[in-house]
Amino acid sequence: MPPTPRPARHCQPGHAPPAPAAALAFAWRAALRIRHLPDQLFDVTVFPLMMLVMFTYLFGGALAGSTGEYLQSVLPGILVMTVTMTTQSTAVALNTDIAKGVFDRFRSLPIWRPAPVAGALLADLGRYAIAATMIMGLGVLLGFRPAAGPTGVLAGVGLVLLFAWSLSWVWTSLGLLARTPESVMFLGILVTFPMSFVSNVFVDPATLPGWLEAFVDVNPVTHLVTAVRGLMHGEPVTTETGWVLATCAALVAVFAPLTMRLYRRER
Repeated sequence: MPPTPRPARHCQPGHAPPAPAAALAFAWRAALRIRHLPDQLFDVTVFPLMMLVMFTYLFGGALAGSTGEYLQSVLPGILVMTVTMTTQSTAVALNTDIAKGVFDRFRSLPIWRPAPVAGALLADLGRYAIAATMIMGLGVLLGFRPAAGPTGVLAGVGLVLLFAWSLSWVWTSLGLLARTPESVMFLGILVTFPMSFVSNVFVDPATLPGWLEAFVDVNPVTHLVTAVRGLMHGEPVTTETGWVLATCAALVAVFAPLTMRLYRRER
């Protein structure tokens, strides 16, 4: 005689896991997704290394007279550019969950409501850290020598990670509004490419036309690159660092509540 099936157990509100535990569970889910789809690591492994080698040896001799000298300036810029360009990954994954119906399942669970978003953003911090580690490791092998030593490098990388995490809130809001993951990716590239290339990552803004230099001067990426270079090479960049921190605070203050409001909205 087959065993009598047990009645379904419904979690009561009191049995909901704590908010940090729920966020960590979703962060682990995102990490497992990368484990099963290792091609998702391409943008934080192969892509940063390819960009660093290509631009160092392509422009180094022409712009700085030697690749070694150019590397000291361009590596912090490549670090900022590659990490910034991967910040839309959270939005793409979230939009994919929406398209597959996983989003509705998460909303029905007795958990802290922002946990899926918070966990995904937490997992992406790990991805950004992988990209930074890859770039710094290869940079040292190629001859990058930060004057401020490990302390300056950690400060610069920390500032990049903070900016990337703050910018991720913008794309997460977009991921909740866009119709398809492809549209999220397209819009992300459409914004991050000009932000990254029309900056001081590769060239001195003073060499650009006046109208283009004006855009570069107000580009948040420009302030971030200047701050990271200064931190790594021991130069005074208090003003630039302050601008970056203010930008991060503004992005989170505006888009974190907007993301949560969109997440709770009935679709």
